[in-house]
Amino acid sequence: MHLGLRLFFGFLVITGLAAFFVMRVFVAEVKPSVREVMEDILVDTANLLAEEAAADLAAMPPGGDLSGSRFAAAARAYAGRSIDAQIWGLHKRRLDLRIYVTDAAGRVVLDEGAGLAAGGALGADYSRWRDVALTLRGDYGARATRELQTDESSSVMYVGAPVRAADGQVLGVLTVAKAQSTIAPFVERAERKILVAGAWLLGLSLAVGVAVTLWAVWEVRRLRRYAQQAGADQPAVAPPRLPGELGDLARAMGAMRERLDGRAQREQFVRALTHELKGPLTAIRGAAELLEDPALERTERERFVAQVQEQADRLRELVDRLLELSKLESAGPARSRERVGLVALTERVLADHGPTLQQRRLRVQWLVRDDKLTVQADPAQLALALSNLLANAIDFAPAASTLELTTMVEAEHVVWRLRDHGQGVPDYALPHLGERFYATARPGGTRKGSGLGLAIVRQVAALHGAELRIAPASPGLEVTLALPRA
Repeated sequence: MHLGLRLFFGFLVITGLAAFFVMRVFVAEVKPSVREVMEDILVDTANLLAEEAAADLAAMPPGGDLSGSRFAAAARAYAGRSIDAQIWGLHKRRLDLRIYVTDAAGRVVLDEGAGLAAGGALGADYSRWRDVALTLRGDYGARATRELQTDESSSVMYVGAPVRAADGQVLGVLTVAKAQSTIAPFVERAERKILVAGAWLLGLSLAVGVAVTLWAVWEVRRLRRYAQQAGADQPAVAPPRLPGELGDLARAMGAMRERLDGRAQREQFVRALTHELKGPLTAIRGAAELLEDPALERTERERFVAQVQEQADRLRELVDRLLELSKLESAGPARSRERVGLVALTERVLADHGPTLQQRRLRVQWLVRDDKLTVQADPAQLALALSNLLANAIDFAPAASTLELTTMVEAEHVVWRLRDHGQGVPDYALPHLGERFYATARPGGTRKGSGLGLAIVRQVAALHGAELRIAPASPGLEVTLALPRA
């Protein structure tokens, strides 16, 4: 399973469980909380009405009831009221309180109000009901009784309050009753709001989880791509900028890659240099052994001496180019820059190669020439790059052919372009041109070069923020050096 899916499902499980338990606790607490509030209000109501009924109960004759009392009339008037109250969006259109009064023996002497079964208990013995019995005993009396034993929603809350005479004697009990079904709409509305809010919270949490997962996966993938580049022979790039521990990991990977790249480059350089030195040294050793023969003819001796000199020159050229490349690689971006005329510099380089051009009977033709083009560059480094490009073209161009030169502006760059009409290079070799010691055979199967010339050009281009492009032409090869405009 992908890392992103693992993170997302983990976040989903944690968030889902947390939301489930939190909403369950809230929903489970709504109904008891509303009941507790209702009971609290019933306590206040019962005690208030007990004070109102005290005078009538004190004046009631023994064995009588309160049916014709002022309090009974007020209770009946309450039950007959018509209301339409909007309570936070809910309509209350009927009154719900049932009120009954018992004497000191627990006999019901008044049963009025608008509640369930109001008016049907007059004369009944309620002395055993908790609301009456506990109140007569001096305790808090309340009970919740189901009208239908199997239906929890039919439960009715009864709260009793003592009715006292002026001297504090308990004359009886006034009980206020309210069906819990009357508060069901409020409970359901609260539960719906909690569930809706919980759903929004869960959805928002999931959205945050998706965003965090995508961010984490994106950053990890950036690290993975950076790590994969280390084994793909791609140019070294700076490690990605990441926050926190991921940033520390990226910097550690960058340091590790630098160590690995440095070691690999050193090993590759030593192998390539050994291979390049082996050929000339073998030729010199062979010629030296043959020169030790006293019977060797003069013409042969001169041929072998010339071979030794040729190979020695080849070694010196290799060492000189290695020193030039090493100096360029150890240098930072070109600092001693000045405004350089590109055509004038090219003419000086052509003059330096004049004898070789004349010997090979090569002609230089300017296709596009703008003498006013200038670039900000280190003159010595840029001349070295142009010289190596020209030397390469001379080596590959057929005798008596033409080298085509172009200097022009393309977008934000000044372009120096050189084309020869030689055999070109195979397509597979194009991406490797410019690597140290990578070279192709010269025309006619002659020896290969060291490959350091184009490596020097690439390094000079990098120091100047330029771009070296090598493309096949038909026939030949086209080399372009694109420099930033001055």
